[in-house]
Amino acid sequence: MKREQLLSEPVEEKFLRYVKIDSASDDHESKIPSSEGQWQLLRLLQEELLTMGVSRTELTETGILLAELPGWAGSPVVGFIAHVDTAPQVPGNGVQPLIHRNYQGGEIRLPAGPVISPRTCPALSRVIGHDLITSDGRTLLGADDKAGVAAIMAAVARWLADPGLARPNLRVVFTPDEETGRGIHTLDLQRLGADLAYTVDGSEAGEIEAENFNAENLLVRIAGVSAHTGNARGRMVNAVHLAAEFVQGIPAGLRAETTDGDYGFIHPNEIKGNPEEVIIQLLLRDFEVEKVQYYRRLLAQAGELLMAKYPGARITMEKTGGYANMRAEVAADPRIVQMAVRAMQQLGIEPVLKKIRGGTDGAVLTAKGLPTPNLFTGGVNFHSRTEWLSVTWLRQATEVLVVLGELWSREKRQE
Repeated sequence: MKREQLLSEPVEEKFLRYVKIDSASDDHESKIPSSEGQWQLLRLLQEELLTMGVSRTELTETGILLAELPGWAGSPVVGFIAHVDTAPQVPGNGVQPLIHRNYQGGEIRLPAGPVISPRTCPALSRVIGHDLITSDGRTLLGADDKAGVAAIMAAVARWLADPGLARPNLRVVFTPDEETGRGIHTLDLQRLGADLAYTVDGSEAGEIEAENFNAENLLVRIAGVSAHTGNARGRMVNAVHLAAEFVQGIPAGLRAETTDGDYGFIHPNEIKGNPEEVIIQLLLRDFEVEKVQYYRRLLAQAGELLMAKYPGARITMEKTGGYANMRAEVAADPRIVQMAVRAMQQLGIEPVLKKIRGGTDGAVLTAKGLPTPNLFTGGVNFHSRTEWLSVTWLRQATEVLVVLGELWSREKRQE
């Protein structure tokens, strides 16, 4: 596309182009980015940034795309961040976005069968009269986080089309493998040079998230004793049966499907194996780190009991990843959230301070010293075939970034 087209293209048109690229991450692949589709989208974004007139971009060997937009002298360096990958748990190949004009309430029945219902998705009551975008139901939509990508790209287009728009010194960052939790660790904060940042990876209009789960990912290995099934009595210790007993022992009140609000959980995310060995991937989540530690002790005790009950079995646990609650670090500089609140209020959007029942790239960056709360994109029902996006909310997300840039341009960089 030509420069004039990219600068004037509506944000929803950018989004519709991006979601057609299959950029699902692969949590079984160790390389970063973990999929070729992520490279395809990153290269496209770099090409579009250069075409629009961004003079400095860099695409690293681990798929971090950086772009610099100089702003008002002496202003802080502010980062806007979104991830290009989509969740691997739901198909992302061959996304066919559908536009539902002037939504007037009721169920949205997708061609492939899934139904988006106000009964299970109350957010639909907030978007009467909006144009909504969904997939056809065979795949997810990809609003997580191509809506954030589109909003940032549209804001960049606004700044480049109108050099008179006030802005601070800006850093745009597009990251890979957010869904697997690995890509953000390759971002060089010294190279980025930002004083603060925002991920654009939230959901409903008005959301500002400056607190998230503490997270610990565990790999539980259950080693049994294999034997021929014909003479297994007294010899076999079937790891599959042990795994079933182990998972069944997770208290019903600590499952992801039975908790909400401030309550954390233990979630068996994947299980695979055979009678000799089973591997279980577990996600431990809570807003309080002491609760996560308690969940791990609970699982360790369950493993000890199983080994005592089934001599010959061996159960080990290994931490494979996680992240920390950003709450304290973001609160240390109240201006970061206050500026987002002011930007939304200036636009007539009611700010909604929320906790993330999950994590973002911003949680990792905050722990490394770069405070990075999260802003809304307009997408809902992430990681689902019933994912949808409000075009109005997506446009508002773009406007928030532009106004936020104006507000930060008036601040002095703290040395």
